[in-house]
Amino acid sequence: MKSKTYKIPKEKLRKLVNSDIACIASDMITVDGKSVKYMYREAPENAFDSGWRFFSGEETQEYADDYQNFSLYKINTIVNYDAAILGYLDFPYETYLERIPGTNKFVVVENTSGIVD
Repeated sequence: MKSKTYKIPKEKLRKLVNSDIACIASDMITVDGKSVKYMYREAPENAFDSGWRFFSGEETQEYADDYQNFSLYKINTIVNYDAAILGYLDFPYETYLERIPGTNKFVVVENTSGIVD
């Protein structure tokens, strides 16, 4: 397993979401510090999983195929990286969202080949 140096050190994370529910995010967000461009919610894998998956939009298929480029996080951690996602976390399963370029807003989109799942 490769060692990761996160853009925001654990001790600098603020409590922005009062939940310990988990999600999966790309290292391009947590290690490289890129914003969330795509987010989707699928049925949870277990009781601790929110179903949310977060991507910068710069992941290639090869990158996405390597599970070491993704990690499980508390949803609060990803909100610290990109607070724009906060208003969308209650959206239902099978929701696919894309950031409107140059804004902190997302729109619902159809599941396309541009969103890795």
